[in-house]
Amino acid sequence: MQIKNLMSENLITIDKDQNLSDALRLLRKHNVSRLPVTNNKELVGIVSERDIANKLGSSKSESMPASRFHISSVMVKDVITVLETMQLGDVAELMLENGIGSVPIVSDEGMVGIVSKADFVTLASGIAFDKITVKEVMSNDVIAVAPSDRLIHARRQMLNANVGRVPVIEDDELKGIITSKDLMRAFIDFRKNVPEKYQKSQIKEVLVEEIMSSNPSSVSKEMSISEVSKIMIETGYNGLPVVEEGNVIGIITQTDILRLIAKLES
Repeated sequence: MQIKNLMSENLITIDKDQNLSDALRLLRKHNVSRLPVTNNKELVGIVSERDIANKLGSSKSESMPASRFHISSVMVKDVITVLETMQLGDVAELMLENGIGSVPIVSDEGMVGIVSKADFVTLASGIAFDKITVKEVMSNDVIAVAPSDRLIHARRQMLNANVGRVPVIEDDELKGIITSKDLMRAFIDFRKNVPEKYQKSQIKEVLVEEIMSSNPSSVSKEMSISEVSKIMIETGYNGLPVVEEGNVIGIITQTDILRLIAKLES
């Protein structure tokens, strides 16, 4: 299958000279996690929730409001693009090799669409994935934080591991999950509600339990990939903890499903 048959043609873009506040409004309005960045309608970068969370959480910019940052200072500039005629298995491999969550699709006329890991997950909701179980695909090495950990520690863990979410665990029990979206919103709300002169000291006191999503969806290791994919599509979650007898034994993410599809398509 060519990637043009999977891509989204509904392109939500942002200009490089707009600011992060503009990006946040677009992300929220259209319920997307990343935006292609343009300059005079030409693709010059891409910006994601994770990029924004990392920027706003940096000590160099901890007291600056989102409106002070131009998109050009946050975006990833070296954007990988693919032709609309490229096979989806090759695109999946490309995304895995480069550790990226989406790829703009181009033709002779310019950018014509975008494909993300979430688009690949829709493929895995079909009957072909009914007999493949979570335990065959999940990651056993779980990066986790505790409810009492500081927010800045959670950000550092996610940054170091290059992941977009981590389970929140206490006494081996799943208490919640924290995502790049949660971090992004927390840093923005913090800037709005705390006077600038107090921000540097008070950001260190914000705890994971204050911003985590409680009662997160979880799955079992015996569930099928098609079932898990449907849960991801319905909830919008890009990663789900795998729980057995109340304990977190792994995590399954869109990346794991993308890796499976790349393997099956090779």
